[in-house]
Amino acid sequence: MFVTLTRVNPLDLVADRLRAALQLPLPGVDAQLRLAPRPRAGWDPHRLPDGLRDAAALILLYPRHDAPHLLLTVRGGHLRHHTGQVSLPGGAVDPGETIEAAALREALEEVGVDPRGVDVLGRLTPLHVPVSGFLLHPVIGVAARRPHFTPAPDEVARLLEVPLRDLLDHTRVRTERQVRERAGRLVEMDVPFFDVADEKVWGATAMVLAEFAALLAADAD
Repeated sequence: MFVTLTRVNPLDLVADRLRAALQLPLPGVDAQLRLAPRPRAGWDPHRLPDGLRDAAALILLYPRHDAPHLLLTVRGGHLRHHTGQVSLPGGAVDPGETIEAAALREALEEVGVDPRGVDVLGRLTPLHVPVSGFLLHPVIGVAARRPHFTPAPDEVARLLEVPLRDLLDHTRVRTERQVRERAGRLVEMDVPFFDVADEKVWGATAMVLAEFAALLAADAD
């Protein structure tokens, strides 16, 4: 008698876990705040001011070297906001456009991801980004194959392909002391970040990824 062994695809397992977790209440603001810089005077994470413009970002998972990876970008030097920072593909939502469509369009424009190859699983908690006046809506998508990336030279300085296991590794969450200018004066802040791909992922991107990691961790409990 012969038994055929079917190899389990790790990305399929992650996608199934995410689908199940997205049916439950999201980790939400509390999870985002674990990677928020402190202190942030005048910013209330539980209150959204009027007049925010919707933006969408894509958390894209795909297989690489037989393991789930996610895509981050280092923003180009000619962009208006967050120059040189690590980011998710994303941008403003156009009039009449859905959040999901905007996330896929931005991923196509910034890094050449074909939206036809992405299975959208759902959204995370919207995040207020004070410096740009955006309300950022993170969208989770899965590609069965590694996309053929084509970075837009004016928007993306380079790509970061991060193993999912690194994002879920608690030892890669660190904090450093920084001095920032706020309202004309210098303020010391504790800035948490993910130390992945030889880069520091902090700010709004880190807060979004903190909730994403919490979503997977909650489903595993």
